[in-house]
Parts: sequence; C-alpha cells; structure tokens
Amino acid sequence: MRPLDWADRTHPPNAAESERGNAVTQSAVVIEDEADIRSLISLVLESAGYAVHAADNGLDGVELVRRVSPEVVTLDISMPGIDGYETARRIRRFSATHIIMITAFVQESDAQEGLDAGADEYLRKPFRPRELRARIEALTTTRRPE
Repeated sequence: MRPLDWADRTHPPNAAESERGNAVTQSAVVIEDEADIRSLISLVLESAGYAVHAADNGLDGVELVRRVSPEVVTLDISMPGIDGYETARRIRRFSATHIIMITAFVQESDAQEGLDAGADEYLRKPFRPRELRARIEALTTTRRPE
C-alpha cells in the first residue's frame, strides 16, 4: 500500500473530521521537498486543526504564504531553487507568521543561521510528531505583532 500524498490537500477537513473535534480555524503552510515528510507534517498540523497548504520548494512556498497568510509555516533548509534560509528571509519581508524550520542540518551554526533568517523555532529531523505539535502550540499562544 502506497502512502497518501497530502501535498495538494488545501481544503478544510470534511464533516467527519470536524465531528472528531478538528474544526479548522487557521491555516498553515508546509514547505518541504520530501513528499513523505511533507505528508507527516501536514497530518500533524491537520490533527491540530489547521487547514494545510503545501509547496515542494521555496519559491512556491513564498507565494503560497503571500496568498494564504497562514498562522504557521514549516520549512526545510535544503530544497530545490532557494534554500530555507532565503525562503524565511523572503517571507519575513511581508509576514509575521510563525516559522518553524525542520531540517536534518544538525550543526549549532545551522540553527543560528535559521533563527537569524527569521525562523522562530528550529527542529531537527528525525522529529517526533508530538514535539512538533507542542512547539506549534507554544508558538501560537504568543501573539506576534502584525
């Protein structure tokens, strides 16, 4: 059985999902070039009640953030086109959204560069879905200036 690809899922949950208590009130953008990881992050965000929009590269991700104005953005560093650092810098030019970098880069200097580029959090792969959800909840309880 092939895993589901949730990359193009940009609609709110259906009635059955809403009945389970997952009513969508906010949106999130996932910018990740690996389909399996993009699907996992999308599932975590959907289970937290977000309508998820996804892009597989930084350029498309920036435009998606501009169009959707999400509460949360997750992004990888190593992607085709522009990397995650440049993606975060471009998003910061027009948005105060919460940015979480999720990456396999493990050096402290990588984390610092991500934070300097505009990320609010830096999570290393492999990550635990519960940890991602906890970090998202912690970030979104703090109101950002517009």
